Amino acid sequence: MSGRTLVAGIGNVFLGDDGFGVEAVRELSAHPLPDGVEVVDFGVRGVHLAYQLLDGYDTLVLVDATARGGAPGTLYLIEADGRGAAPAGGAVLDGHHMSPDAVLALLGTLCAGTGTSPPRRTLVVGCEPACVEEGIGLSGPVAAAVPQAVRMVLELLGPEAASPLRELRRTP
Repeated sequence: MSGRTLVAGIGNVFLGDDGFGVEAVRELSAHPLPDGVEVVDFGVRGVHLAYQLLDGYDTLVLVDATARGGAPGTLYLIEADGRGAAPAGGAVLDGHHMSPDAVLALLGTLCAGTGTSPPRRTLVVGCEPACVEEGIGLSGPVAAAVPQAVRMVLELLGPEAASPLRELRRTP
């Protein structure tokens, strides 16, 4: 990836596996990253994410629990079109219901109003949740997927970020 990149962990740690994105970026933060890459735990602060994106990023990588019907712990790499589905009447500022689509819709509204540009590329590293009911902690399958998701993000960031992983894989 070239240009500035924001890796955003999103989710609610009080809803079980919905905290996947938060946990994955926490672990990712322990790795050396290329220049121009920022890793931020946004949790449920989607409005903050939308406003931070106004600072100008070429690529956005969202890390989140993503229910798509697979087995719990299944990882997905999704290339989003970067435009959320705007609700009728425009983007709504509701800090408690800022899904990635709502964040992208709000970002589109903010960019139009400020003359800035949204990220050129938006990727989602998603994990199939087992349970998103009240409770703290990830289920076994989702917790096991966190290191794999970190590897996936590092490989997306390029050889400079993934090289320490290759060295670790060779160590007996």
